[in-house]
Amino acid sequence: MAIAPQLDRLRAWQRLLDEAFLIPGTRVRFGWDAIVGLMPGAGDLLTGLFGLVILYHAFRMRVPTVIVARMTINLALDLAIGLVPFAGDVADIFWRGNTRNMALFERYVALEQPPTRADYLFVGAVVSMLAGLASAPFVLFALLLRALGIW
Repeated sequence: MAIAPQLDRLRAWQRLLDEAFLIPGTRVRFGWDAIVGLMPGAGDLLTGLFGLVILYHAFRMRVPTVIVARMTINLALDLAIGLVPFAGDVADIFWRGNTRNMALFERYVALEQPPTRADYLFVGAVVSMLAGLASAPFVLFALLLRALGIW
């Protein structure tokens, strides 16, 4: 499998999603991700599907799991940011999740750099935060039962 042409196509896809247009008089670029994201609800889900293209190719090219996990987190954050009406669409211009994912993808595939300690720490921190958030209702419920003298 020739990697260079595939990377070129993915770079073009990333530029289309995150950097296709320039705001006149500035150096700020945005892409179809921000434009399609303006459609309430469905637009953000659609841009999330667009972002899956890069993630799919990373998985297919056997990028290490920790890198794929980090890319998935970037895509999820991009989706979550975009769900906030208007402010999320503006923030989406600056977050550029597809650009971040493409940089991670290229770092591993084109530059052949192994995952770094920071990759593992980032994924571990996010997983820990999600576990804490998921367990919070149960902890609060137990504290409520204890405060009521039931437990």
